[in-house]
Amino acid sequence: MSRGVPAGSYGRFCRRTPRLTTCFDDLADEIRAWAKGLLCLEAAVELLIGHRAWLEREDFLQVAVEAGWEPFRERMVAAVDFAAAAGAVQGVLPCSDGERQVLLVAASIAEGIPVDLREAALCMDAANAARAAGAVCHAAGRRVSVVTEDGR
Repeated sequence: MSRGVPAGSYGRFCRRTPRLTTCFDDLADEIRAWAKGLLCLEAAVELLIGHRAWLEREDFLQVAVEAGWEPFRERMVAAVDFAAAAGAVQGVLPCSDGERQVLLVAASIAEGIPVDLREAALCMDAANAARAAGAVCHAAGRRVSVVTEDGR
């Protein structure tokens, strides 16, 4: 499976569903469960969760998120296909420059998809730049809190 999951980690999910969960918090928990233990995936999904906007969009969920039941731990998980998301953000999914850069940075952290950091830095607001910096640190095994001037 090419969803950023090492072979044999969670297996194939049965189907793609537009409405994955009943609320944002459920979806966030399912994505965290999928990424748990892999620093780069944890960092990338925390960036998406912190940003919120992508995970609240039905069109994004249809393109890049697949939910399924994990039988060994008896729980739902939701995998993010960062490669599909990065491809879709280049024309299929309308968004602001800042939203695009948040998603591309997350995809780069998760799957090594190239991103122009200069462009990302210029397009993100302070809160998203702080989230992205925190994600890079998390992926490197250094969990730090990055706070902007306004405290977010």
